[in-house]
Amino acid sequence: MTKVKKEKTGEEETGGTEKSYQELLANINPIANPLASRKLSKKLYKCVKKAAKVKQIRRGVKEVQKFINKGETGIVVFAGDTLPIEVYCHLPIMCEDRSLPYAYVPSKVDLGSSAGSKRPTCVIMIKPHDEYKEAYDECLEEVTSLPKPI
Repeated sequence: MTKVKKEKTGEEETGGTEKSYQELLANINPIANPLASRKLSKKLYKCVKKAAKVKQIRRGVKEVQKFINKGETGIVVFAGDTLPIEVYCHLPIMCEDRSLPYAYVPSKVDLGSSAGSKRPTCVIMIKPHDEYKEAYDECLEEVTSLPKPI
């Protein structure tokens, strides 16, 4: 008896469990405001991926909070489907106090994978860098133009 190797189908290779933007919106929490559109979410994921290549991101609540307190600047990207909310509900207020732009994307799994991690991530700070300046500036402009919550 020998083991037979299973061949991967096309669905498994591309991650056949991919959910649409509308399906992801069903799971977001009530404080996820301002929520990035589908188009802006893709741009933010791409910017996170570029920043992760040159190690210009801060990942996770503890690390992002520490560097916001130290006065570091950048775009803060939150995952909208993080539960319990208490994990990171204080961070948007810290961002507003320090005039940091922030936005919510619908999925922590997608946010983590765009940063090159196998684990979901609920918050990432993208720091500015010359290597991806165009993508960063475009994201910065769109995130700052989003309506802020009251």
